[in-house]
Amino acid sequence: MVALPEMEVFKAAVEVAGEAILITSAELDEPGPHIEHANSAFTRMTGYEAHEVLGRSPRLLQGPRTERTALNRLRASLEAGECAQGEALNHRKDGTTYMVEWLITPMRDMDGCITRWVSAPRDITERRAAEDRQNLLVRELRHRVKNTLATVQAVLDASLRSSLGLAEFRQAFTGSIASLAQTHALITDDRAQAVSFEGLLSTALRAYDEPGRTRIFLSGPPVVLASELAVPVGMALHEMATNAIRHGALGDPDVRLEVRWSVEDGPDGRLLHWTWNEHDGPPVALPTREGFGSQLLKRVLTLQVGAKVDIAFDPDGLRVAVAIPLPGPRV
Repeated sequence: MVALPEMEVFKAAVEVAGEAILITSAELDEPGPHIEHANSAFTRMTGYEAHEVLGRSPRLLQGPRTERTALNRLRASLEAGECAQGEALNHRKDGTTYMVEWLITPMRDMDGCITRWVSAPRDITERRAAEDRQNLLVRELRHRVKNTLATVQAVLDASLRSSLGLAEFRQAFTGSIASLAQTHALITDDRAQAVSFEGLLSTALRAYDEPGRTRIFLSGPPVVLASELAVPVGMALHEMATNAIRHGALGDPDVRLEVRWSVEDGPDGRLLHWTWNEHDGPPVALPTREGFGSQLLKRVLTLQVGAKVDIAFDPDGLRVAVAIPLPGPRV
């Protein structure tokens, strides 16, 4: 056994340590081991004063959510007389939980027999939360890259199907990729990795509204779109704006554009309904071929996000009605 004066010196050193330290007796079977010393850092971490835990087992920190597998690994290492490392969920005195990382080392006498255990538990709750956030972001990045590549493929297919020549293909495809980059910039600027529907509309249309003269009318409630919806919706809005400046409302100073949206409950969940209406323009001629915009709406919105798209060539302008399922809506 360690002589008492030496133990007192050891306890004094432990007390001034910045890390939590527990010294327990050697027996492992219940009701042991018993706590012989707990320093002030342990009190700050757990809420227990030293006098409240002396003579009790460290098992008092365990609870219904403490993983049994981690405890079994700990017990196996200690029974083998080895240093033990691991992580588990512990419970403070007030019942709140924290993730603890422990390092438990045996103290031995001159004959090599274990006389005590010295444990250095460390609260790693914030570190684990940061790791979880990082893992979530990595999964989100993988998911977004997959969706983005699918969107690029759809844009490429639509461009090839609708273009009459290389110049038209290049113009349509590069414009779409630029729109994709803009949408991603909006998403990454937001900590929640989401963007408002109105924000996507404003990004797509703000270059075409004239100062001092309102030709574009936007009306609807706040709707937040997660990245998997924001990317294809942003692409579709960009293409509709591009089509309108070339052939429709935005190319004529006397024509106005209205975009109205709402969120409604459907049989399978909530739906974002939005209508793109071009008014006061010359009579609209039916297209002789399916253009890039129509191709994109069908391939990106319909196939990727399960939207229903209705395109009507009304006498005074184009009308597009879209209904998009909202898998995780926040309105």
